[in-house]
Amino acid sequence: MVARTGEQYLSGLKDHRSVWVNGQRVTDVSSHPGFKGSLAGMAGYFDWQHVEQDECLIENETGDLVNVSHLIPRSREDLALRHKGLRALARYSVGMLGRTPDYVNVTFAGFAGQPSLWRAAGNEEGHDNLIAFQKEIAAKDLSLTHTIVHPIVDKRIPDYEGVNQQLALRKVGETKDSIIVNGARILATLGPFADELAVYPAHPVPEDQPEIALAFSVPMNAEGLKVLCRDHYTVDRNVFDAPFSSRFDEQDAFIIFDNVEIPKSRVFCDSNPAVFNTVMRRGWTGNIMQQTVIRALTKLEFAYDLASRMADVTGQNQRSDTTQMLGELWSFAELTRSALKAAEDGAFDYGDGTWICDERPFIALRPTMPGWMVRTNDILKLIGSHNLLATPAEADFEDETLKPLLAHYLRGADDANAKDRARLFRTAWDMAGSALGGRVELYERFYLASAARNYSLAHMMAQRTQDWQNVPDFWAATDKITEKYQLGR
Repeated sequence: MVARTGEQYLSGLKDHRSVWVNGQRVTDVSSHPGFKGSLAGMAGYFDWQHVEQDECLIENETGDLVNVSHLIPRSREDLALRHKGLRALARYSVGMLGRTPDYVNVTFAGFAGQPSLWRAAGNEEGHDNLIAFQKEIAAKDLSLTHTIVHPIVDKRIPDYEGVNQQLALRKVGETKDSIIVNGARILATLGPFADELAVYPAHPVPEDQPEIALAFSVPMNAEGLKVLCRDHYTVDRNVFDAPFSSRFDEQDAFIIFDNVEIPKSRVFCDSNPAVFNTVMRRGWTGNIMQQTVIRALTKLEFAYDLASRMADVTGQNQRSDTTQMLGELWSFAELTRSALKAAEDGAFDYGDGTWICDERPFIALRPTMPGWMVRTNDILKLIGSHNLLATPAEADFEDETLKPLLAHYLRGADDANAKDRARLFRTAWDMAGSALGGRVELYERFYLASAARNYSLAHMMAQRTQDWQNVPDFWAATDKITEKYQLGR
């Protein structure tokens, strides 16, 4: 058995990493009281892969069980197998956890499946390191976070010029066994709760700045690595009162590299813009978007069921305005499912024997789906209305004085149980209106990059991949065939 349990995951966090939250230095995140709920949620994820073992775990080449997200798809059947496992993993948090370890696992499986990209331009050593590391992730069932964007101080100037260029993560030195890096990166979701931090390409870098063309992984307890957390949104409540906020704040972090030594065995691209600027161009979108779209579909389906139950319990399920919103929610889920199916059905060998989904449906979803997620929260609030704020805590139902009063005054339509009604609306509020709900909404807006940028990229891809002649073809073909019928000329 290789796949870890929750207890094994938690024991791996006792490594004296440098984490700050609310101005407090935390050296043992596993015992910090503020992180208790989040760690329970993450430990549950590792236990879940065993509960759902038939779908979540597969045998590797040595016969050990590893998470399905480490699979390098070599056929359409492999993609279907991975789909089934990723779907089971997403069900654990109904899609509210956006950066479970399977996200970065799938990314590295995709990297390892495209060796010709990584060993180009003299990067053979970096390629070999990457292949070995991907196997190590699977063998040790490591939890990885990633950070791929450097902070921008002044948006009036290009990303890699002036003051912005000064902040970029860069190589500043080298020893026999390591490179030394300095700078900052955002935004490491799951940062304090991961085993390793991966840095890999996002936006292209200038050819004349090779020192910032880096890809590597480093343990979270590396000397000089500083993890600065945003406000933590876990609340110390039971799962009835706060089903998401009590355990699913995956915590975002700002990362500072203060002369951090990166072992050369963990370096996948060392000051090589030719590799850095090309490895993401083939297959990355089709590979990782299978995971992220499955998560999104799981969340949208949950939201539709939640909203439908809210309409039922308040007697709104026949009102035209409510049914329109419910139909809108269903449409978001169904369009997501259809795009996922089209992408998987269109999968092919992208090279090196690795099968990856057709990117085109995913490229259309990337700028569109974030708006659906924001609208989903609006619909939950509109259907819930004031009921989202009339939600007794579970403890209220245990009070002998309150219990009969709540049963009478806060029951639902058709004699729906008052306690069930309260839990329903508490779940909706925690999803769409709580502090964590607000954070997740912001995450959904931007984790795939801005919609405007993605729409522009979609247009650019469309121009590159097809010779668009629809307009002149229409003129030429239709004008010719109808010419003889132009009477009266």
